[in-house]
Amino acid sequence: MNDFMDRATRFADQHDDQVGRAIGEAGEQADRRAGGRYGEQAGTGVDAARQRTGQGGSPR
Repeated sequence: MNDFMDRATRFADQHDDQVGRAIGEAGEQADRRAGGRYGEQAGTGVDAARQRTGQGGSPR
């Protein structure tokens, strides 16, 4: 499992823009599928994911 995490971390570091777009799209898709009922929670999840990947302006 450690090797997987190392590779995933390297990928995220090398492809910041793609990871950021994918996180945003995933949040939008979740909100659409829930009919907009959980938009705030989806937004919170997107913000947390971006922070964990370095997209939110906070270091990992």
